[in-house]
Amino acid sequence: MLTAIGLDERQESAYRALVALGAAEVTDLAHRLALPEPDTERALRRLEAQGLAAQSSSRPGRWVAAPPAVALGALLTQQRHELEQAELAAARLAQQYRAEAVEPAVHDLVEVVTGASAVAHRFLQLQLGAAEEVCALVTGRPVVVAGSDNDAEERAAGRGVAYRVVVEREVLELPTGVAELSAALGRGERVRVVDRVPTKLVIADRSLAMVPLTGRGTEPAALVVHASGLLESLAGLFEAVWREAVPLRLGAGPEEVTAAGPDETDLEILSLLLAGLTDASVAKQLDLGLRTVQRRVKGLMELAGVTTRLQLGWHAYERGWVSR
Repeated sequence: MLTAIGLDERQESAYRALVALGAAEVTDLAHRLALPEPDTERALRRLEAQGLAAQSSSRPGRWVAAPPAVALGALLTQQRHELEQAELAAARLAQQYRAEAVEPAVHDLVEVVTGASAVAHRFLQLQLGAAEEVCALVTGRPVVVAGSDNDAEERAAGRGVAYRVVVEREVLELPTGVAELSAALGRGERVRVVDRVPTKLVIADRSLAMVPLTGRGTEPAALVVHASGLLESLAGLFEAVWREAVPLRLGAGPEEVTAAGPDETDLEILSLLLAGLTDASVAKQLDLGLRTVQRRVKGLMELAGVTTRLQLGWHAYERGWVSR
């Protein structure tokens, strides 16, 4: 929690222990923290340099904690000042960039990022820099970046950034596919499913896009596209795929389920079936028995008053069990 002011885990633990104890000797503190004494003393020296701890003047070898309100308040004030200075510097650089590149050259509208780590880092930057909306086309075979490998999406959604995501049906077949998509829906993201997306694509605020350049077996690379006609074409591609995709629904709000209607599990089954999964795949993803899935589908058909699954899909949209 205190890493923002420059403390590592050991230093923070040492400070918290000192605050709780009021004062302690290195030996006692090392035992409490389960650390070697030299490591504990180094942590205390770092706290002393930060103004968070000091050696007792009356009892040599004994350390006391500085009052948190005073010591931490000073460090936080310094951090805020440094952040304000960084923001001013960024604003000046942006102004200089606009002044010197009012009409950017063609080669400035795109950039090539090469290497797995560089591609993954650029992907994180794109999401963390978004302010309004992130649109994405997701394939079933991520080469460099997998949704479970970073928390940028969760952090951006937490800031109020809207997400619209279209995934290939193959994503639902992945071991953690349904769980990750369910978590995304729980964050308020909108997710749709198609048989296959034309390419992996991420667009942030319609001002920056990222698409892969190479396939499997070669060094990962991606093309980052800035505001241009090419970016508009990529945005148009996303919108076209989005319009044809089927909304994914995993779970339902209490206002959407009545005693006479389908329950949450029914709606999850129905959503996955409409996304193109087989009964066996649905049973596997939801950890249900195959007969349970088939029994629930039969119950939905009886509830809708239909005799075929095709009719069930149509009635599901008509009755608002799923949205288009």
